Amino acid sequence: MRTSRRGFLKTAAWASGASAILGQAGCKGIQGFPAGKGINMAGFRAKPLEKVRVGLIGVGSRGSGFVKRLSDIPGVEIKALCDVYEDRVARQVAALTAQGKPAPATYSGSQDVWRKLCESGDIDVVYIVTPWLWHTPMAVYAMQCGKHAAVEVPAAVTVEQCWQLVDTAEAARRHCMLLENCCYGYNELFALNLCRKGVLGDLIHGEAAYIHDGRTLYFEEDAQGRPDAQWRLEWAKQHTGNAYPTHGLGPICQYMDINRGDRMQALTSMSSAPLGLGLAAAAKYGKSSPQAKTAYRLGDMNTTLIRTYRGKTIMVQFNTTSPRPYSRINLISGTQGVLADYPLRVALDPKAHDWLGEKELEALKARHTHPLWDKNGAAAKTDGGHGGMDYLMDLRLSHCLRNGLPLDIDVYDTALWSSLVELSERSVLRGGASLEVPDFTRGGWKTAEPLGIVTV
Repeated sequence: MRTSRRGFLKTAAWASGASAILGQAGCKGIQGFPAGKGINMAGFRAKPLEKVRVGLIGVGSRGSGFVKRLSDIPGVEIKALCDVYEDRVARQVAALTAQGKPAPATYSGSQDVWRKLCESGDIDVVYIVTPWLWHTPMAVYAMQCGKHAAVEVPAAVTVEQCWQLVDTAEAARRHCMLLENCCYGYNELFALNLCRKGVLGDLIHGEAAYIHDGRTLYFEEDAQGRPDAQWRLEWAKQHTGNAYPTHGLGPICQYMDINRGDRMQALTSMSSAPLGLGLAAAAKYGKSSPQAKTAYRLGDMNTTLIRTYRGKTIMVQFNTTSPRPYSRINLISGTQGVLADYPLRVALDPKAHDWLGEKELEALKARHTHPLWDKNGAAAKTDGGHGGMDYLMDLRLSHCLRNGLPLDIDVYDTALWSSLVELSERSVLRGGASLEVPDFTRGGWKTAEPLGIVTV
C-alpha cells in the first residue's frame, strides 16, 4: 500500500517545490536520523512542558486566527511566525505587540525559510497552516528537528506521505496532530458523550461529509496579484476523489474507536461528473474564457464507503462545487438509537420512529453535554473560531503538552484520516474498485485505549 508519491503527484507541477523537500536531508544537528521502527505511539506521553512555545508557518487568513487564539491561552507563547509574504508576518507581529505580547522571531521572503523556524531552539511545537502539499514535508522536518507538529487538514495527500508522518513520529518520539477542529464542535462532542455512555447502544454505521459551496473560493484572486491564490483550483484540475475527507470523518472515527479497538479494512469510492467548476468559471470569466474551457477532473460529488474490521460501515461524502447548504452530516447509528446533524436530531428506542421533540432534545443535551463544552464553552464562544471549536482544539492541545498527556488525535489518526485523499481517487479511477486501507498502527489498534471523556 506504500504507493508512489511521485506517481500520484507527477501531473502537479505546482507541487514540485513542496515534494522536493521530502528528499532533502534532516534537520541540522541530527545525523543519521533513523527510519521508523514500529515503536507504537498510541498513548504516547511526551515530557511535560512548563510553557508551550509555538512557531507558526503560514499566517494568512487561517493562520492569523491561530495567532489570535493561541495568544489568549495561558501557558502558550508564540515564539516565531513564518510566511512567504513579509506583510502577513508584520501584521501579526503588530497584533501581538499591541496586546503587550513579546514580538516573536520572524521568517519570510523565500519558499524554504520555514526550515529555519523548525531549526530554532526556542520552539516546542510547529503549527503548519499552509496549502496542502506543504503539510507533510513541513511536519516531517519539524519532527526531525525535535518539535511536535500540529498540521492543518489534510496532513498528507498520498499514502506514502502518511507513512512518512508515522515513521518520523515513531522515530523522533514526537507528536503529529491533525488540527481537525470539527472533533471539538459542540454537537460532535455531545455525540461522543452519548456513544461513550452507551445511549445509542452498539455502534453500527456512521455518515460523514464535507458539503460546502466553495465555488467562489476556488476562483479567489489575491488582491496583490500573488500567483498561488488559486492552489485549490490547481488540485481540482488534476485530481478527483475526496480532497478534504477529515472534517466529517474524524468525529465518526472517534465515536467508533477507529485505531483504538477497531480499524478501517476496505473502501470503495465513486465520483459524479465534474460540472460545477466549469459553470462557475463561465459565470465569472465568460463562456469563452480559458477558465471555462478548462477540463476539471474533480467530480462534483464523491461518495466513499468504508467497512471496518469489526463490521461497522461509514459513508463519507465530499462536494464543494454545487449550490448546496453546508453539512458534515455527522450521523451515528447504533442498536438503541441514532444521532443526526444539520439540524441536530436524536431518536431513541422504544420511540425511534420519530425524532425527539425540542424539549426532549434539550433535556438530553443538558444531561450529556460534553465536559469540555460545559467547562470551557463560554471562553470558546468568546475567542471564537468556527463557533468555538477552534479554541477548544488549541486549548486541549496545549493542556496535553503542558501535562505530558496523550493527544486526542495522534499520528495514526492523522495518517489514516488523510489517507482517503489518495485512496478515494485510486478507487474512483478503477471504477469504484475495493481497496485495502493500510493499518498505520501496525496492529497497535488491538490494544490502544479508546478516547476518553475529558474535562480540560
